[in-house]
Order: sequence, then structure tokens, then C-alpha cells
Amino acid sequence: MIKKHIPNTITCCNLLCGCVSIFFTCHEHILWASVMIFAAAVCDFFDGFAARALNAKSPIGGELDSLSDVVSFGVAPSFLVAWFLSQTGIGWWVYDVNMFPMLAFILAAFAAVRLAKFNIDTRQTSSFIGLPVPAVGLFIASLPFADIALFRNPYFLLAIVAVFSWLMISEVPFFSFKIKNLRFKENILRYFVVIFGIVAAIILKLKALPFIFLFYMLLSVICYRGEKMK
Repeated sequence: MIKKHIPNTITCCNLLCGCVSIFFTCHEHILWASVMIFAAAVCDFFDGFAARALNAKSPIGGELDSLSDVVSFGVAPSFLVAWFLSQTGIGWWVYDVNMFPMLAFILAAFAAVRLAKFNIDTRQTSSFIGLPVPAVGLFIASLPFADIALFRNPYFLLAIVAVFSWLMISEVPFFSFKIKNLRFKENILRYFVVIFGIVAAIILKLKALPFIFLFYMLLSVICYRGEKMK
């Protein structure tokens, strides 16, 4: 039946958005590269939604989703970070090739490990263990919109690569945005992020984007510190 192919088609659109983002970064269209990562996130949300709505979940769909996420939220954001690092003027030259920006691709490697762990970890049904790869990709994709000097600082960028790489494979719990109902008590953390996001967007507009993702990460770490995943 055609409907069973709809979720995987949407997942492939996620992958295509990630590939196009890389293409845009290579041609220095940085804002468009970021837009395509956000577009990939929209596809990533709707493929799961479609699979549940159409009762079309499949093992290949899960594997395809992880492969797409590696590209769209691991490799594509790494290209963005590499581009930012290449603009700093810092160089580790080997045979006329600047190796310094290549440190960004450590992020892609850890994203792949994170998703491989997720595929075999039966504990992560309603929440996450380790920082979700899409959150990493969306935070990095939001940096060009913020246009804040700190976010272009090479030491800040390297710190982001190191900290996010560790968080992705850590045992630190993070809550998800899979909502089963709208009851405030059961979704209080999600509502806090939404409220913070609305207020920040009103005040800072597009510059609010990276702070919204940071707020989600900090809220998870603070609220789940020392707790075991259920």
C-alpha cells in the first residue's frame, strides 16, 4: 500500500534537506544552510507523526531515520561550524590545507555514535539519555540568525563541539517533546520551554533561537540531575 511508504518518503526529505544544507555551506550561503537544517527538523517531526497516524512503523524506517539524522543534524551542522572556524584566521596548515576547521567534524562522529546507541537502547521510549542529535543540529543552525560575536568566537565553537559531543553519548537525561496529552502537570517542562521561547522571541526576535535551545538543555540537566530514566 502507498501509505506505508509515506513516512519513509518524509524521512528521505529530511536527508535531502541535510544534503542541500551542506551544499549551501560549501557555497557560503550560510543562512540558507541553516534554513535547510530547520526544514530537516520539520520533516523529522512529521515522519514519526505520519508513521504513528498511518500505523506504518517499520524497522527500516527507524534505521533510515537515524541515517538521515546523522546527515541533517550531525554532518550538516559540522560543516557550518567548520565554516565559522575557517573565518577566524586561525590555521593549522598541512600541505597548504588548514586542518583547524576540521575539528568541527568531531561533532558528526559523536552524533553517529549517539544515534547508534539510541537504536539499541530500550530505555529511551518517552525521554532521552544523552543530548538528542536534532537539538545539537538546531542550536548550531540557529547561530547564523543570532549574529552575536560570541557565537563566532573560535574558542566558544570548540567548547560547543567538545561539550555537545560529550553530552550526546553521556547518561545525562533530557526530556522529549512527545506529548501524550495537554495536562500542565505532566508537561510542565515542555510548557516552560514554550513560554520561554515565546517571551525570548518577542524580545530578541531571531536572536532568541540559540538561547531557546540552550534553555531546553539547561532545564533538562537541572531538573533531571542525579535521576535515573524511567
